[in-house]
Amino acid sequence: MSRIGTVSPFVYIAATPKGRRTFGLRQARSERALADNLRRDKLVLLRTWKLPAALASVPRLTLKDQVELNSQLSMLLTRGVPLVESLEVTATVVSPGMQPVVERMRELVQGGTSFADACRKVGVFDEITVSVYQAAERTGDLGGSAAQLAETARRQQAIKGKAATVMLYPSVVLTIAVCAALVLIIGVVPRIGEAMEGAGAKIPGYTRVLVEVGRFLQAEWLWALAGVAGVAIVMVIARRQVVAAMGRFSRSLPALKQVILVQESARFFSVMAALTKAGVPLADALGAAIGAVRHPRLHAQLRTLRTRLVEGGVLHGLIDKVDALPLATRRLLMAAERAGDLDTAFDGLARDMADELDRRTSRLMALLEPAVIVVMFLIIGSLVLALMIPMMTMSNQIT
Repeated sequence: MSRIGTVSPFVYIAATPKGRRTFGLRQARSERALADNLRRDKLVLLRTWKLPAALASVPRLTLKDQVELNSQLSMLLTRGVPLVESLEVTATVVSPGMQPVVERMRELVQGGTSFADACRKVGVFDEITVSVYQAAERTGDLGGSAAQLAETARRQQAIKGKAATVMLYPSVVLTIAVCAALVLIIGVVPRIGEAMEGAGAKIPGYTRVLVEVGRFLQAEWLWALAGVAGVAIVMVIARRQVVAAMGRFSRSLPALKQVILVQESARFFSVMAALTKAGVPLADALGAAIGAVRHPRLHAQLRTLRTRLVEGGVLHGLIDKVDALPLATRRLLMAAERAGDLDTAFDGLARDMADELDRRTSRLMALLEPAVIVVMFLIIGSLVLALMIPMMTMSNQIT
């Protein structure tokens, strides 16, 4: 898939409305395009230095940009504003990194390219979004489809926020615990060990190990830091394997596996609601939406459903075999399929799954708080006990 390609980074000096000078770094397809972008921010370009195109970063369409872009397009298009003018306005509400992309889309549409093809050519939209735009152009309801995509992006943003909330609390607490443990091991343990040795006290094996580790980290801190950096580099290089391993571990935990399944189900139904409401055929919508599911069991069952549906299977019976979904969800989908109202069912299930995710996330946080405190005590408390017990019995051990 082609990118906007000709974008290059520029270092620029510009004048503010008050006559002051400001400088910065932005990406644009040309110096003229950069001047146009700065003019929207009420800046006048004075001088530029073009950097090598290899230094240009690949623009990313974040969920926030998706919400802003589709919300703006929906509001303007449903009020009769032409698409080219709508894109011109939309370029002002997205992040600076996405402004050249939207400008390129506007130029392509102005030159006669369809909106969906323009989205595909700039290369930052996924196939799900492009499929919705293609179907919307056929039905003539691009504004309505943009509104549905904005709602889907908001739901996915909320789902992502819930996952971040679940991971943030234990990560912060455990980081604090590890840092406190390192301070004890490096700064306190060796001194206490030296005092015990000087007093002729017998040091237990576990305490001696901590003392030696602390001395090593004091003396060879550079090598220790290099080791940590090496582990970090390996994890970055093998991040896919690391993420996959963490995913398998998370799905094996009783408290987490249901939360993850609900999260994946909410994402799937949100995407299906957007695609079916835009008029995408069910088999094509399933093919695109399955790509948004990362839960192995649900992904495999949905893929089997789509394959058998394309081969001529009856949807009513195929839905019942997707036992990764709750029985109530399957029965609701089967009833909606008989009534011919699947798009409404997908939308309702997306909302229900989002509400269920809220409830399960709240319960998980209630479980995590005491569990993290226990882990924190095991990390720091074991160090404190390893030092305090020998100190309390030192008077009986002095020879």
